[in-house]
Amino acid sequence: MTGREAALAILERCRRDGAWLSAAADGLIRRNALSKRESALASAIALGVLQNGSYFDFLIGSFCTTKPEKLEKKVLEILRIGVCQLLLLDRIPARAAVNETVALCETAGVGRAGALVNAVLRRIAEARSSLPEVPGRGEPVYLATRYSQPLWLAEKLVGEKGYDFTEACFAAFNLPSALDIQINTLRTTRADYVRALERLGIGYEIPSFPENCLRIAGGAVNELPGFEEGLFYVQDRAARMAIDLAGPGEGMRVLDACASPGGKSFAAALAMHGTGEIVSCDIHEKKLPLIRSGAERLGLTSIRTECRDAREFVPEWENAFDLVLADVPCSGFGVIGKKPEIRFKDPGRLKALSGIQRAILDNLCRFVRPGGVLLYSTCTILREENEDVIASFLAAHGGFRPCEFEVDGRGSRGGCYTFYPNVDGTDGFFVSKLQRK
Repeated sequence: MTGREAALAILERCRRDGAWLSAAADGLIRRNALSKRESALASAIALGVLQNGSYFDFLIGSFCTTKPEKLEKKVLEILRIGVCQLLLLDRIPARAAVNETVALCETAGVGRAGALVNAVLRRIAEARSSLPEVPGRGEPVYLATRYSQPLWLAEKLVGEKGYDFTEACFAAFNLPSALDIQINTLRTTRADYVRALERLGIGYEIPSFPENCLRIAGGAVNELPGFEEGLFYVQDRAARMAIDLAGPGEGMRVLDACASPGGKSFAAALAMHGTGEIVSCDIHEKKLPLIRSGAERLGLTSIRTECRDAREFVPEWENAFDLVLADVPCSGFGVIGKKPEIRFKDPGRLKALSGIQRAILDNLCRFVRPGGVLLYSTCTILREENEDVIASFLAAHGGFRPCEFEVDGRGSRGGCYTFYPNVDGTDGFFVSKLQRK
């Protein structure tokens, strides 16, 4: 199987079955034993098509006599694969991109469409320096098409943050994702790890926050130096910064109520220098081994796991924790860059989330000791799951107050801060720090 054939199979599975891109790609690559080169090509094409599908369809419609929605689904997907190579993968010569995509028609069982695919892609290749402009610039519909985002999300963000901010945010979501690694300071230092990267010629950046973080251009995590030795773990900068803002200290007792895959617990354990106790919970028993194996690799012995629903009251936990972490289930619209299939979610099915989030907060607040901290976070940028939930919670729980803080010189508002990719260089992420009086 070639990388292009694999990309087509991955995209069909994502659209037909609603599969996650990463899971669909990993499973198909493993089953077909693709080479590193073909695996990388398949992953790059699938990601590029999912991130830019609406824009690609606009271009296809501009150079095809048949409207995209009238084309056979497999033919349209093949055309998107061709456009992705022409516009995003500049190492592939235009002639090769066109010819190989036309050949894909035959192997995919739609050889009759080869002439159409050839004609459309050749026209786009010839016009790459002067592609037609998406109509409606200055309106949400332009942003939805140009950056392949849901129209409802474009309208919402333009209303809340303005047009220019929304465009910058959407553009940042579609940039290649870097890999943020957090250094295990119980086993090494950032300076020592940097020297290890330099010896191997691996590029890196030192971001402005958080401390002991490095940004790697990409590559397989388990092939980075020190992986088996537990010298680092992977966690987006915003999520790690949220734990730093919570202020875990030596000897504390911490509850991580929605812990999988474990990054928040790992960050807290490192901040506590391996002291105290961290109870890491998840509603799914099958996810707990992932937390335990990660803690074992990093040598973090202060973490223990329990299978719990964050809405479940545990009498012996009442007033028992110095810090409670509530990284609650959410819509995920802050990680569209890494999980582009999230943009296809039905917004009507998201309305119940705020109720679940409030129920979790109403329960977890009872486990915070007087003077302790409750940290609420999501990986979404939707106000109704973020600021609105916190406002509702504070109105009902007078025993808690918001704590103000700063992120890289930018202040919170009412103890709330939303990370945006165009501002912070991170995932979209929300955090609110609340203290029990």
